[in-house]
Amino acid sequence: MAAISSSEPKVKLSSSGICHDQTSASFNRTKNYQAFDSVAICIEQGGRLPKAKTKSIDKATDEAIEQGRAFVALYDRSDWPHWLDSDKDCQNTRHELLIKTSTKAVAFKSDKECNVLSGQWYDPYSNETFTLSTDLDLDHIVPLKFAHGRGASLWSRNQKALFANDSENLILAQASLNRQKGAKGISDWLPPNHQYRCEYITHFNKVMSKYNLAYIPSEQRIVNRLVKACSKAT
Repeated sequence: MAAISSSEPKVKLSSSGICHDQTSASFNRTKNYQAFDSVAICIEQGGRLPKAKTKSIDKATDEAIEQGRAFVALYDRSDWPHWLDSDKDCQNTRHELLIKTSTKAVAFKSDKECNVLSGQWYDPYSNETFTLSTDLDLDHIVPLKFAHGRGASLWSRNQKALFANDSENLILAQASLNRQKGAKGISDWLPPNHQYRCEYITHFNKVMSKYNLAYIPSEQRIVNRLVKACSKAT
């Protein structure tokens, strides 16, 4: 089966009838194919999705039903350009924030001074101080996947890049805690440092408001209770 275009295809319909886009592990391995501009067109022409992709859609649909929100397009982290080097100085978003927030002079991994090796950073999530950059992750306070399901799925790639690199939505945190948090919102995860929780809730809500993101009703009820509890504590 020959490709219908000599340019790099966006979607390949394999000889076995499966539509592979560029996120598919089989995309580059598929040599005999018909090319299409989108998965939707490929399916219209008789193709089908890989089983893994179908399972992902089923899972996302179930999550939407469980959470009481509309189904949105599948989240793909590659759609959210992050850790950019916008000023072309070889230091990306992560390393610029490491430099900016270190409480002592940083040391770099090489003479090019692109990547930070060590410094001193306070992590409010854990209430601990770290000196090695590898002990820290750059956390999106409002996670990308969380935003995706609450209004951001319709954003352009440029809007997603702005959100993913917005310093107001970034904080250096202990790597293990960032991974524990995952894509959870404040109704499902709060920092273990109790003294920081109300500030975290306020910060999370500020970012949600800045980007006109909306909680689903079940989340909003919990968020309202958390905000009320914090107001009583001050």
